[in-house]
Amino acid sequence: MRFLILLSMAGFFLLGASCNSGKSSAAPVIASSSESQDIHKVVVKEVLQTTKYTYLLVDEGGTENWLALPKMEAQPGETYYYRNGFRMTDFDSKELGRRFAVVYFLESISKSTEMVAGNAAANPHKMQVVTDTTSAAGAGYQAEVKIKKADVAVETPAGSITIADLYGKKDKYSGQKVKVTGKVTKFNDSILKRNWIHLQDGTTFEGKFDLTVTCNCVVTVGDVITVEGVLAVGKDFGYGYAYELLVEDAQLISK
Repeated sequence: MRFLILLSMAGFFLLGASCNSGKSSAAPVIASSSESQDIHKVVVKEVLQTTKYTYLLVDEGGTENWLALPKMEAQPGETYYYRNGFRMTDFDSKELGRRFAVVYFLESISKSTEMVAGNAAANPHKMQVVTDTTSAAGAGYQAEVKIKKADVAVETPAGSITIADLYGKKDKYSGQKVKVTGKVTKFNDSILKRNWIHLQDGTTFEGKFDLTVTCNCVVTVGDVITVEGVLAVGKDFGYGYAYELLVEDAQLISK
């Protein structure tokens, strides 16, 4: 579904797409998220460095969390302040060879409250969703987010359009209401006031096999569902949060 969630969904993401690594091998990433406008004060407990990113295990009032940022120098014991974290769950870092149950992606962090106090209006969703083995995570950098083609073969009922046809005939369907049936390979809730679904039906067009859908419905990875919504082509929410195809404001027809 361009890490298409905030950093640049160049990657969440999202979620083309998403949001990432999740419990499913499907993509976009973009995993689930939440935002905060409050200034957080944290103390660094552990520092993990990769080629392009720095992961910090921090303590905030007795609660520990992992933060991820563009590569920086940091040491245990240092105190930092930040706001507008983007929360992702079950995030796999290929370079570290580990999965983070929860990690908050940030554009920046500061040792001074003044440096973050004026940033309340910053859009935390600088996430780019990408396909295949690549990344997605923030202003000019990427976080390890894999999108794999699931082993699915979904029967296309009458009235539904295959994912391959949507990509192959996107100009024809752009702005039109479309009905799509597929298997849920990723589900993320409450991102940009939407729930995000990644669907695959087993069809492929020029290597593209994953379709991102936004809706208010709740589904489970593994469900085979039919949704209907308006197809947006080249949808860009800004800050790198862009999708080649996006079925917006979809209604759940069957599950």
